[in-house]
Amino acid sequence: LHLATSACSPPRVRLVGPTTGRRSPLRAAPAPPPPRAYKVTIEHGGESRVVEVEEGETILSRALDEGIDVPHDCKLGVCMTCPARLVAGEVDQSDGMLSDDVVAQGYALLCASYPRSDCTIRVIPEDELLKVQLATADD
Repeated sequence: LHLATSACSPPRVRLVGPTTGRRSPLRAAPAPPPPRAYKVTIEHGGESRVVEVEEGETILSRALDEGIDVPHDCKLGVCMTCPARLVAGEVDQSDGMLSDDVVAQGYALLCASYPRSDCTIRVIPEDELLKVQLATADD
């Protein structure tokens, strides 16, 4: 195999744009958008407090950080000691153990509830949720 070679000449460089000798300023990459936060109204003990809960944060976590003394125990969505009723809005609680029927009735566990809109949550007695959960389990 024989390759023909020719004299190598330097590559041609083509300048595009103004050639005034000034360097163009470096531009920083745009900052990522801040995490989405929702206004969550928590009704508990005859009081109502509005807190901002970020998209990846549970309502229980933010409530505790804000000093709201809501009932809780395990923080894993399995013990049902942080029950609430979703009065308005939308939450994702796919990490919790409540049945779809109970969730459809507006019940939620604060430790497994991630807001997906501004919402209002009313803390309820554990007995109320247990009755509903057990009733749907018997169906």
